[in-house]
Order: sequence, then structure tokens, then C-alpha cells
Amino acid sequence: MDDLYREIIIQRYKEPLYRGVLEPHDISFEDENPLCGDHIRIDLRVDENSRVVEAAFSGHGCAISQASADLLLESIIGKTLEEVKRLNKEDVLDLLGIELGPVRLKCALLPLKVIKAGVYGLGEASDSLVEE
Repeated sequence: MDDLYREIIIQRYKEPLYRGVLEPHDISFEDENPLCGDHIRIDLRVDENSRVVEAAFSGHGCAISQASADLLLESIIGKTLEEVKRLNKEDVLDLLGIELGPVRLKCALLPLKVIKAGVYGLGEASDSLVEE
């Protein structure tokens, strides 16, 4: 089963479905992982009911961070901002489907940290956003 998930990660890294920039956007936030240099920006458009209707990411980094961003954006389209706020580390790990060590875990969780900081309207992203 791990091989299937590894293939999905490589495919989403090479051919992401949600790569791009949304202009205009309702929510935008970016951050980086200083340990490895991964950088993610996420833009969201929401409707009048605070439901995510469009999402895009840009940036650079390893296959794990880029695939995580792509899979995470796919999973939040149609969700309300309140539902997005409830996402956690386990949700991201379920999307990726493989075991990750501590260093790769930071890569995988960077997109979640960026999304939550943007949705909460924070000026700075903190690791505590993904530990819930």
C-alpha cells in the first residue's frame, strides 16, 4: 500500500492539480520551513457562506511539501472555513498515507500551517496550528 501512496505523492509533485496563484483571492498566506527551504503560498476564494470554492498554491520544495499542498487543497474545496480550522496533523497524514520521520513531517505539515494561519487571519504561522 505504501507504494501506491508514494506514486500518488510523486504524481502530485510532478503534475499538481492546484498549482497557481488566485488573483483576486479572499485569503492568502505564505510561509517557509527554514530547516529545508520549502516555501508555500496558498490562495483561497470563499463564497458568501464562507465555503472554499477555489484554491491554489505556489512555491517550491520537496515532493512531500508540494504533494501535501496539492492533496490538502483538493480536500478543502467545498468545506467551510470552520471545517478548515478543524483540520489537523492526522488529516494530512491520512492524505499522504505513509509514515514520516520528524524532518519530513515538518515538510508535510507546512501547507496545513499556511492554510490555518490564513484562515485565522494571523500575521505569523506557528507550529501550534498543526499540533491540535
